[in-house]
Amino acid sequence: MTESVDNLLDQGLARYQAGEKAEDLIPYFQELCDRAPRNATAWSCLAWLYLLTEQGKKALKAAQKSTKIESKAPQARINLALAMLEVGEKGVRKHIEIVQQIMGLDNQIAKDIQDNIEDGLARKPDWESLKRVKKWLID
Repeated sequence: MTESVDNLLDQGLARYQAGEKAEDLIPYFQELCDRAPRNATAWSCLAWLYLLTEQGKKALKAAQKSTKIESKAPQARINLALAMLEVGEKGVRKHIEIVQQIMGLDNQIAKDIQDNIEDGLARKPDWESLKRVKKWLID
């Protein structure tokens, strides 16, 4: 990978949005995280991909790294809450409340979160943890 991290991130996101399978994108995003270990967005994307492929423990570690780097990123907080639900960890409410506050302050962020939740449910319709998060944040 000789291109800039931002370009590589955009390419990975484009592949995801084009419908490429999560399990096929995990190595790409893992390499991106290895190359740019302080990029919160890359870690957040990797956490989401792990969640889609039912790898809760790996998702939790990636989401924790993402939120440690960028504590105010709402999608990273959602990913962390989802991973915590998947592995049965406590403390989810704190992250949901932070996301609720951010959503209340910015309509575009609220729309982006809603779109991401709908995308997740379209890709994994039986995702019970995401249905719970949707209920808390949107319904």
